[in-house]
Amino acid sequence: MRKLIYALLFVSLTLSLFQPLASKADNDQIVFVIPIHKEVEKGLYAFLERAISDAQKQNADLIVFDIDTPGGLVDAAGDIGKLLDSIETKNVAFINNRALSAGAFIALHADEIYMVPNSTMGSAAVINQQGTAADKKAQSYWLSAMKSAAQSHDRDPIYAMAMADDSIEIPEIGLEKGELLTLDSETAREVNYSEGTVASLDELYSQLGMGDATVKQLEETFAESLARFITNPIVVPILLSLASLGLVVELYSPGFGVAGSIGLASLLLFFYGHMVAGLAGYETLILFLLGLGLVIAEFFLPGGIAGILGSLAIIGSILLAGGNIMQMAISLIIAIVLAVIVMIILTKVLGKKMKLFNKIILRDSTNTESGYVSNVNRLELIGKVGITKTPFRPAGTIVIEEERIDAVSEGGFIQANKEVRVVKVEGSRIVVREINS
Repeated sequence: MRKLIYALLFVSLTLSLFQPLASKADNDQIVFVIPIHKEVEKGLYAFLERAISDAQKQNADLIVFDIDTPGGLVDAAGDIGKLLDSIETKNVAFINNRALSAGAFIALHADEIYMVPNSTMGSAAVINQQGTAADKKAQSYWLSAMKSAAQSHDRDPIYAMAMADDSIEIPEIGLEKGELLTLDSETAREVNYSEGTVASLDELYSQLGMGDATVKQLEETFAESLARFITNPIVVPILLSLASLGLVVELYSPGFGVAGSIGLASLLLFFYGHMVAGLAGYETLILFLLGLGLVIAEFFLPGGIAGILGSLAIIGSILLAGGNIMQMAISLIIAIVLAVIVMIILTKVLGKKMKLFNKIILRDSTNTESGYVSNVNRLELIGKVGITKTPFRPAGTIVIEEERIDAVSEGGFIQANKEVRVVKVEGSRIVVREINS
């Protein structure tokens, strides 16, 4: 009986060990669909890294990147391109409407490209934040990157380069100088930049022989969507400006209210978004908190060194939180300029005073109007007569009613033991004049 029980347990354990393999066989193939939508920015990289890792852990047979993007940051696209090159699983770029600029660069890093009818890919010139063409150094780098992306997947690099350089002419497809190349689905297939044109994802699965595969559609989490929004180059200066304006207005308000809460919330959102996106680590947050602590300590310490170090630490933490220091510096300058303008308006125009510092700054003064004097004012001596105890040259000592008093003559020499009269008292300065008999 005992042997039978052991045998049953052994069989049960063996079946449980092979159950995952059986389920994999039943499901046959697994396809992961990962969206690349909206603008390409640093936050997108964190989502793609997580999604690709999930696909590889679940032994996906195919990864499909559903692309519909107008483009975005060049440096973010470069990082995403390296991420796609590191994928061992077969991956396909499915251009579902458009893959422009950075989106075209990302698509070129996929093993295969498929497009829906009337979709487009290309127009990949480098544009700076002012909306004009970037400098020659940036253009040269991007042109080389586009060429390399095409060559690494056995595509003719001339078309990729024409997407980024309007000086390239390709007569056979009607591209003239002064125009950036944008491929439609038919032309892309003709020049072997697309493996086929499909109407939908289901048609794509069928064409790749995976019509019966299990499809897993990945979506961004709320945290990832929020991080992508916060790390957008347009949103970053807005957040920093809200933070600076909120804290500045709070300096002129009694207590801690709405303005200060908005400022702190904006800063927290800024660091949260960049940490979720993988751009900032805990060391950046620690540097910010250290700087904030030093600024607060400056309220209670003399010298100003703590405040200077704290301000530098805060500025440094914000610069390090972004992937592009130049972009972060511009955003920070915008926020500081706005804060200075608001401070001038509050002080000069509205006549506001900083309420926050009332409890730590000594504002009382010991002036004459309040009854304070720097020394005893002997006005009662005016008109009194005394005897010079010492010669005056012009200062000396007189005795009035047995009181020795330091005084000065009006300018002339006065011998000792002469009668003098007090003619003027100016604070501690007592002026005497000799009485001529």
